[in-house]
Amino acid sequence: MTPHISRLTFVFTLSLLAVGTVGCNAVPLYQYRQSQLQTLQMYRQSQAMAGQLASASQTAAQLAMEKQQFEQMAAQSQHDLQIANERLANLGAERQELHARYSNLLTGLSSGNNPLSSGATKRFEELARKYPEFEFDPYTGVSKFTGDLLFATGSSEVRTDAHPVLQEFARIMNDPEAKQFNILVVGHTDDQPVKKAATRAKHANNWELSAHRATSVVDALSKQGLAEHRMGVAGYSQYQPIAANSDEHSRQRNRRVEIFILAQDAKIASTSGAAPYF
Repeated sequence: MTPHISRLTFVFTLSLLAVGTVGCNAVPLYQYRQSQLQTLQMYRQSQAMAGQLASASQTAAQLAMEKQQFEQMAAQSQHDLQIANERLANLGAERQELHARYSNLLTGLSSGNNPLSSGATKRFEELARKYPEFEFDPYTGVSKFTGDLLFATGSSEVRTDAHPVLQEFARIMNDPEAKQFNILVVGHTDDQPVKKAATRAKHANNWELSAHRATSVVDALSKQGLAEHRMGVAGYSQYQPIAANSDEHSRQRNRRVEIFILAQDAKIASTSGAAPYF
């Protein structure tokens, strides 16, 4: 019992004694009963206050316990967040390093020089004029096919109407002016995840879809007579966009297959890993 409640009980007891004493001195009965009623009310109020105080103390203890639990959870969450940020930073640094190593494999791109002869460059420019969805950069020698030219949505099977442009591409690469070069075929997707069950059964994610599409282009070029040992494959998923992915037109630009011209002695991939999905 708290000191405050003890004092109230003591007052109540004294009140009873006082009433009894007054009663013995012939205090009128109604005054005696009124004093008893007031004393009883004070006692009941003291009991109610004691109950409220006990309830408040219990609630305060519960809130203190919950506060401690929340503080522990917050500390753990902060620790987990710090670990996640450190892992993300490490992965970002690793990816940048691997991407730099990969980029060094693309001969001529670091200096911006087209490794092809003027004759081969001219033929590729003519091919780009003939097929508007095929692009050729005469400055770097990089060829680019839009994904919709080569593939149906979610598919890695080369469209039948894309075979002529691939046939002419292979013919140029087999020309004496370009036969000393190899190529790296790189697939790219937009930022839309693979959703259809039929598509996921063949390509679990955009990494696989981009790599499978690049592989299909290599297979098609091989059937057109381009030697397989001159070709390599990589997939960048959605992580090398050339547009903002803000609408269908920009996403269409990002769905593409790029072909990089490599010198014969350039290594297409190393055993220690590379940034894209090989």
